[in-house]
Amino acid sequence: MPTLFSPLQLGSLEVPNRILMAPLTRCRSEAGDVPGDLIATHYAQWASAGLLIAEATMAIPNNCAFMGAPGIHSEAQVRGWRKTTDAVHAAGGRVYLQLWHGGRACHSLLNGGMQPIAPSAIAIEGGGIHMPEGPKPYETPRKLPDDEIPEIIEGFRRAAENAHRAGFDGVEVHGANGYLLDQVLRDGSNRCGGSYGGGLENRSRLMLEVVDAVASVFGPGRVGLRLSPLNGFSSMRDSDLVELTNHLCHALSPRGLSYLHVMRADFLGQQHADVLGLARRAFHGPLVANMGYSPGEAALAVESGAVDAVAFGTAFLANPDMPARIQAKAPLNTPDPSTFYTGGAKGYTDCPTLAAAAR
Repeated sequence: MPTLFSPLQLGSLEVPNRILMAPLTRCRSEAGDVPGDLIATHYAQWASAGLLIAEATMAIPNNCAFMGAPGIHSEAQVRGWRKTTDAVHAAGGRVYLQLWHGGRACHSLLNGGMQPIAPSAIAIEGGGIHMPEGPKPYETPRKLPDDEIPEIIEGFRRAAENAHRAGFDGVEVHGANGYLLDQVLRDGSNRCGGSYGGGLENRSRLMLEVVDAVASVFGPGRVGLRLSPLNGFSSMRDSDLVELTNHLCHALSPRGLSYLHVMRADFLGQQHADVLGLARRAFHGPLVANMGYSPGEAALAVESGAVDAVAFGTAFLANPDMPARIQAKAPLNTPDPSTFYTGGAKGYTDCPTLAAAAR
């Protein structure tokens, strides 16, 4: 019977435990969306995770949805990320990079005046982008025509090449949380025809083509994919999320991916289905679950075979030694939301460990 502390084969990478760090946007990049020394220090401190999945990172220029989010499309960014991979590997860790395109969640003020793109010209309802001068409402995106999609796919492939040069052990394709690939996938945001709209087979095409392009660089056994079929964040909906999940899992199974990373719930608490159970039956590969797990629930999920690993998000933020804390049944530090996106070391690289507390 596996436990949270059993080794796990994720495609062609073996990890020493099943406690993964979920990708968490922290907005700590330097000028030019370049990750620097602070980011390297942060990830090295968390290296005891079975696998670190580094934060959402722009695959293509001018497609950012957060101030201070990093990229992987320039030489300076490749050199910056090399600091992180070297630091993580020196600390005995393993790290993937999450490749990302914000789609309609982007804003022209963050991207050199470029209008955001999406499968349909439908803006995100409510909320907005945070700017130094205050929040700005989401813009209506420009419809992405089919003849521009090969450029998007090639952009992800180049990003994978850059991630490989930067020393990452693999990559995770960001297909979740209302960003571009998720927008094309779901019929609430994709109401167009053409080769990438209409039926589910067409709507899933871009995500699968991006996965294949990235796998051509790393090999499929070093590529993960994150999905959030239930998540209503950023005005996301689908008329048949169960069939969407089933279709994708069957399409992904023969590809030999490192893992499928499924967010099991809706941030808004409005959409409900057993997408994890469905993914377990339909996807024949390592299944990673995420969203709101306590250590006890995560242990039961792995021991029962419901999932192969659990990616902790917010709970990991204040606990760089989370695997040790779970194994020792020690209390977890409480994260401070006021430090999540503010920049600087506070709440980012100054989190206490059990070892430090014992000295």
